[in-house]
Formats: sequence, C-alpha cells, structure tokens
Amino acid sequence: VQLQASGGGLVQPGGSLRLSCAASGGRISAYPTAWYRQAPGQQRELVAAATGGGSTTYADSVKGRFTMSRDIRKNTVYLQMDELKPEDTAVYYCNVVKGSVIYWGQGTQVTVSS
Repeated sequence: VQLQASGGGLVQPGGSLRLSCAASGGRISAYPTAWYRQAPGQQRELVAAATGGGSTTYADSVKGRFTMSRDIRKNTVYLQMDELKPEDTAVYYCNVVKGSVIYWGQGTQVTVSS
C-alpha cells in the first residue's frame, strides 16, 4: 500500500485546511487509519484515528476543531482542520494498519501563521 498525503500549506490562525491521504496498491477502507503530526523538535503525536468500522477518536487538543472522514470509493481518508492555531503547525502524516504492518504516507506540511 502506498499513501499519498496532500493538502497542507500556509494558513492564518482561525483558517481551515483539508488534508487528503490517497491510497493505492490496496484498499484501506476496512482498516484502522490515523493522522499523526510532528512539530520541529517534538515527538510524533496522534491527532485522529478511525477504526475499520469508521468510528473516530481525537486528541484533546484538536477535539471539536478537526474531523476525520473517508471516501470508500476514492480509497482516501481526510482530515478537515478548522479554527487552526499556531500550535497546529507541524508535518502531518497518515497511516493505515493492515495486520501487523503499518503503512505511512510521506507527510504534508501545515503552517499556521499570520
């Protein structure tokens, strides 16, 4: 499975972005998927996760502002990010867990700054 993350960019505080994670080489809709982020000098942290059945959980820091979803037909997962804050600045990564293997996308940079 190859994951291609996109949608990052520079946005002002309070703005919105939608990240996409398109999968190829295998279906991902029935498997757990997640979005992580890593800010400079910090460890990678979990932002949002979805079970194979589509149930989602969020880090407390993004709850109510970020929404994870998926398009089964497009084999793609999304992260809608609203009310962005400077502390959301990071490289965002998607992953999918298939059995004992975790596949990662290449990351997309999100910068929140005025």
